[in-house]
Order: sequence, then C-alpha cells, then structure tokens
Amino acid sequence: MLMVSLMIITKCWAWLSSGSASMLGSLTDSLLDISASLMSFLVLSYALRPADDDHRFGHGKAEALAGLGQAAFIAGSACLLAFHAIERLINPVELKHSLLGVWVSLFAIVCTLLVVIVQYQVVKRTQSIAVKADSLHYKGDVLLNMAVLLAILLSYYGVLYADPIFAIGVAGYLLYNCWDIAKQSAAHLMDRELPDEEKAEIIMLASSHESVYGVHDLRTRQSGKIKFIQLHLELDDDMPLMRAHAVTDEVVEMIQQAFEGELDILIHQDPVSLVVNPKLSQN
Repeated sequence: MLMVSLMIITKCWAWLSSGSASMLGSLTDSLLDISASLMSFLVLSYALRPADDDHRFGHGKAEALAGLGQAAFIAGSACLLAFHAIERLINPVELKHSLLGVWVSLFAIVCTLLVVIVQYQVVKRTQSIAVKADSLHYKGDVLLNMAVLLAILLSYYGVLYADPIFAIGVAGYLLYNCWDIAKQSAAHLMDRELPDEEKAEIIMLASSHESVYGVHDLRTRQSGKIKFIQLHLELDDDMPLMRAHAVTDEVVEMIQQAFEGELDILIHQDPVSLVVNPKLSQN
C-alpha cells in the first residue's frame, strides 16, 4: 500500500505539472489499484472466515462479489479517460515539464515490480483469486508505465498526438482487465467446474484404487480458496460398510495429496451392480 501511495503522489504531481493525458491514465490506474487492493484486503478478511451456521460452505464467494465491483469501477474510469484522451486528440496540447514525467514513470516501474514480487509470494501461499487478479493487473502496469514513458518522450520530441493515442491505449487496457476480472468473478459465482485436466486427474486417482470399479457423477466448483469435489464410487456389492468407509477415506487422502490448497470432498458409495444395471435400482 505504501508503494502504491507513493506512486499516486508522484503521478499526480507529474500530471498537474505536465498536463499529460497518458500520465492521467497512469494516475487513474494507480488510484484503481489502491482501491482494489484495499477492497481485496477487506474482502479477504471476510472471505477467509471459517464456515458458520449461516454459511456452511464458507464465505469464499465474497471475493467474487468484490471482483465484480472492481470491474464496474474500472470500466467507468476507463471510459472517462477515453473521453478525455479523444478531446486531447482533437485539440492537441504541448506537454510541460516532460522530463518530470519521465522520472516519475521510471520510479513507478520500480515500485510496481516490487509490488508484483510481494504479491507473487502471497498468491503462492493463499491461492486467492482476489490477490491473483490484483497481481495480474500490476504485472500489466509495468508495461503500462513503459508505454506512458514512451508517450512522454515522443511528445517531448514534437509528436503531440502520441500522448492522447497512448492514453486511449491505456483506457483499452483497463477495459480489457476489467472484463477479465468480471469473467473470473462470474465463473466463481456461477459455480463453474474446475478445469478439465483437474477433473480428469480426480477421476484417475479415484479409479486407481484397487477396490474401486469406477467413478461417476463427478461435480466440482471453487469458492474462494476452497475447491469442492463431489463424486460417486462404484464398489463391490458385498463389501462391508466399514470397508467401504475405509476405501472412501483412502480415496479422499489420495486426492488431497495430489492437489494444493484446501479441498472439501464429498463421496457417495454405490454398489457396482446398480451402476452396471440401473434397472436393479428400481426394485
């Protein structure tokens, strides 16, 4: 937060001094960054709470709700920036104190790289979608600040249209990022299935147990950092209940060892004859 606050102060100073539209875009992006980071911190403190009587599946979807809010906020800011850049494109303005903008952009690149390094460590430990989205945004900010640097340099050498054109590019970049965040958030809220490769690995692991004849009705979803997995095991008709329970525990352990992060696994046992001949289940 300290790094982002320093970037905001220096970018605001550079924008007020130079009047650069692309610097305004970079400032807007940093303001969104600190808002998103603050929102992520507040939401994570709630989303990481354990399940309670009112929320038996935990509070992980709070992250996705925050993501949708961030996406809407970013989209609105990007549109305002685009309108400002189009006005500058129609009425070009010569930039003042261009070298100040150059130094501020270089400072912003260094600060952003430090933030990305810290967030990479956090994502490795928590697998948080909110922090992951935040980190993806900051990685793009490195390129964004380089683009602003280039725009200011070109304007310094007389290419006045470079600044508003790059500002429009920044607005497009912001819209692209908000669309990506919105898609990820919607996928979590709509209980989208885990990736096909993860589902295939779950089936392979469960089927590899010597007492399991097959697996069916696999259903998966993710809420926050928790992956929910439900499936049916096909077991021998005459297997004692205690043995069936033990086999289920062993399959759960196999899946938990293969996946990182927190898992919530629910398994139902079916006699194999009822699966092979469904008509028997009606008798």
